[in-house]
Amino acid sequence: MKLVIATPLYPPESGGPATYAKNLEQGLPPLGDEVILVKFSEVRGYPKVIRHVLYFLKVLKAARRADIVLALDPVSTGFPAALAARVLGKPYVVKVVGDFAWEQGRQRFGITAQLDTFVHDKHVPLMVSIFRLIQTSVARHAARVMVPSQYLKKIVTAWGIDPEKITVIYNAIESEEGGSVPEAAHVGRPRIVTAARLVPWKGITGIIDAIAALGQDFPTLTLTVVGEGPGHAELSAYADEKAPGRVSFIGAQSHRDTLAIMKDSDTFVLNSSYEGLSHVLVESLLMGCMTIASIAGGNPEVITDEDNGLLVPVGDTAALITALRRSLTDGTLRARLTSRALETASRFSITRMLSEAHALLSSLI
Repeated sequence: MKLVIATPLYPPESGGPATYAKNLEQGLPPLGDEVILVKFSEVRGYPKVIRHVLYFLKVLKAARRADIVLALDPVSTGFPAALAARVLGKPYVVKVVGDFAWEQGRQRFGITAQLDTFVHDKHVPLMVSIFRLIQTSVARHAARVMVPSQYLKKIVTAWGIDPEKITVIYNAIESEEGGSVPEAAHVGRPRIVTAARLVPWKGITGIIDAIAALGQDFPTLTLTVVGEGPGHAELSAYADEKAPGRVSFIGAQSHRDTLAIMKDSDTFVLNSSYEGLSHVLVESLLMGCMTIASIAGGNPEVITDEDNGLLVPVGDTAALITALRRSLTDGTLRARLTSRALETASRFSITRMLSEAHALLSSLI
C-alpha cells in the first residue's frame, strides 16, 4: 500500500496528530507499506486561504502515485486532502479526533454549550455553521471515518454519518526515556500536575480552586501546569488570586520532558469537560501515575473508577477535592491504582494500533 498522510501537526510540534503521524510513518513500512507525509507546517506561514490552496497542491502532487489518502483532521488538512483525492479518483479516509466547529465556536464565536448539546443545535453562528458543513462533508464523502473512541463515534454519528462507516481504533502511546524535569517544575510537594492546552474546556480553573481549598491541610501543596494556549494570561491571573505561590505555568515541554514531569508528580489530573480520547491520560497510565480524570468524552474508556484511577463528575470541584485528598493520604489506594494503571496501559499498544490501521486502510484499495 502506498499511503499519503495529510497531517496538521508533526514533531517537534505537540499534539495527538503529531504523535499519530510519527507512529504511522515509522510503524507502517515494516508491514510493507510506503508512507508519504504531507505536513501542514510547510505552508502554515502563508496567509489564510493561500496556505490551504498550496497544501491542496502538495497533497495532489504526493497522491498521484498513492493508493489511498489519510487525513488526520477533517478541516484544515482534511478539506484540501479530500479535494485532492476526489480530483485524482483516489479513496480517502479521514481521522476525526474532535469537533472542529465546536472548538472554534467555543474559542472564537461565543458558543457556551457542551459538545453533546452543540451537535444537536441547529442555530449557530455563520462561521461555525460553515466549519460544521466542511467537516461533515469531508466525513460523508470519505471511504471510512476513523475515530479514537466510542464517544467520538457517537459524536460523528450525530453529524449524520452512517455509524457503519465509522471505525474505532484506539490511539497508541509509546514511552520515551531520557526526559528531565525542568527547574521550573521543581516546586513544593505534594505536587499535582496537569498537562493540557490552556483553553476553557480543560477545566484548569477547577484544579486551581481545588488546590486553594486543600491549602490549609497541605501547606506545601502545589500545581504544575504543562502546556500553552490562549488562556494563559487569564489563568495565571486567576491562580495568583486564588492560590498565590502555589501554581506554576511552565509552558509547552518536549514529549520526553512532559512524561518525566508526569512520572515525578504525586497525582496527575485531567479535569476537562470534553475529550475525544486523551493521549495524556494514556500516557499517565503508562507512567504509572496516580490519576484523576473527569467523566468527560472518552475519559471513561481509559480510566475505570477505583480500578486504575479515580473519576469525578465534570465541573464538580468538591468531588475533585475529595479525590485529590484520597490520592494524597491513602497509600493503599495509591498502590492499587498505580499498579493497575501499568497493567491496563497495554490496551493502547502501538502494535495493536498499527495492525488495525493497516488492515482498515489496505482493505479499501
